[in-house]
Amino acid sequence: MLEIKNLHARIAESGTEIIRGLNLTVKAGEVAAIMGPNGSGKSTLSYILAGRDDYEVTEGDILYNGESILEMDPAERAAKGLFLAFQYPMEIPGVATMEFLKVAMNSQRKARGEEPLKIPDFIKRVKDAASTLEMDFNMLKRPVNVGFSGGEKKRAEILQMKLLEPKLCVLDETDSGLDIDALKIVSDGVNALRSPDRAIIVITHYQRLLDHIVPDTVHVLYKGQVIKSGDKSLALELEENGYAGIIEEAA
Repeated sequence: MLEIKNLHARIAESGTEIIRGLNLTVKAGEVAAIMGPNGSGKSTLSYILAGRDDYEVTEGDILYNGESILEMDPAERAAKGLFLAFQYPMEIPGVATMEFLKVAMNSQRKARGEEPLKIPDFIKRVKDAASTLEMDFNMLKRPVNVGFSGGEKKRAEILQMKLLEPKLCVLDETDSGLDIDALKIVSDGVNALRSPDRAIIVITHYQRLLDHIVPDTVHVLYKGQVIKSGDKSLALELEENGYAGIIEEAA
């Protein structure tokens, strides 16, 4: 589903190279964890996949279902089925969460050639999805993420993901700022989206998230490259021994 080939990318404003020849393949149905020390390029990779314009790809390619996405803007990528859950979801004052969800869902439906949702059907879908995440429906009447706790913001993002049904989900440190109860609820929401025709990329520092969202593959990122890949046991090894040994081995 996703194939990244010899990707090089830099910060557009400063020219600082962050991604330096990254190769990665994620298949449909796979949950892939990306781990690595601070500054290794994990969040940068998620931003590049989403199409943020403050990063510039200088070499290589990103293929999604065999098609290069480098020339697509973020809206086109979203319409194709790519979703990014942010480490720090932003607040959007003045935009009601329900209206935001309705516009997003109907934009996706339009891109797929489907009819917009009627209001009763839309509300039912949102209520059903919110209940599985133990979200108070009344909070969805508030502006997007405004006044939400860290856990509520993460649940709101997983709610968006459940409703939009993307084919490639990228979760950038979704466990950041979550207590153990919120972590389990959010993880259960992600696990419910596992599907043979969907791929999920989980970017994290810690094994604790991977106790709940068990990955099929684990990739260690360091200085903008994947330096080692393995199965879920690799994450346990990192938890036990840290990154130093693997970094030394790759040097």
